[in-house]
Amino acid sequence: MLKARILTAIVLIPLFLGALFTLSDEMWTGLTLAVTMVACWEWGKLAGFPKALVHAYSPMTFILSLFFLWLIHMDAARILYFYGASAFFWLMLAPSWLAFGWHVRNPVIMVLVGWVILIPTWLALIDLRLHGAGLLLGIMAVVWIADTAAYFTGRTYGAHKLAPMISPGKSWEGVAGAGAAVAIYAGILIFLADTASLGIAPFWLILSALVLMGFSIIGDLFESAVKRNAGLKDSGNILPGHGGILDRIDSLTAALPLAALGLMLIQFIP
Repeated sequence: MLKARILTAIVLIPLFLGALFTLSDEMWTGLTLAVTMVACWEWGKLAGFPKALVHAYSPMTFILSLFFLWLIHMDAARILYFYGASAFFWLMLAPSWLAFGWHVRNPVIMVLVGWVILIPTWLALIDLRLHGAGLLLGIMAVVWIADTAAYFTGRTYGAHKLAPMISPGKSWEGVAGAGAAVAIYAGILIFLADTASLGIAPFWLILSALVLMGFSIIGDLFESAVKRNAGLKDSGNILPGHGGILDRIDSLTAALPLAALGLMLIQFIP
């Protein structure tokens, strides 16, 4: 499994970086929307939708996403509503969902949850890239570094389970390792990058990276809980060794909209 994960990453990373730094805004929007549609199809299976709804969910989301993008194009401030909905979900609903072990299979609720998770993530991918491809990559790297550090630290030192009923492989030692790696990464960025242009002090930059790491873990646990309720190990099999698209972006669905929201709010802080 580890070998397959590494080989898939070796192929995907150059393709992703090429797309991130070379595609036009329109092509990037189209590419990320296509990936979102695959994630929607996977979400329909995890959510237990009837077969007809599984096939209809991606086209429905496609139309709705383009409509929302048009609304934002007419008034850019409207994107705050989408980030606000995402923040409410990840700050309030997702932690409650995990804490109380909710087992939700109502199609209407799960349709809405899928939209709250995936559409703001897609919008954040577009929005953050407009601020700079390097900025988007730097934020995504927080999640990837945390995930990698948690995996290896947990495998080596993991003794105290983080959420044994949801994801038995995760440990508090893994979380500590992720936090240390993210703090080091943020510290390196402060010295190497023009972080002053973001209008945030070094301390707050490190703290923000750690907060994003925390919510990336919630995103990971949330998808794990939905998969466990569905009786599935992976959301799909499109990525050898990694599972489905949702398995790769679960942490990003929580981190990216919150990062975009935080970046917007910084502009209003004197």
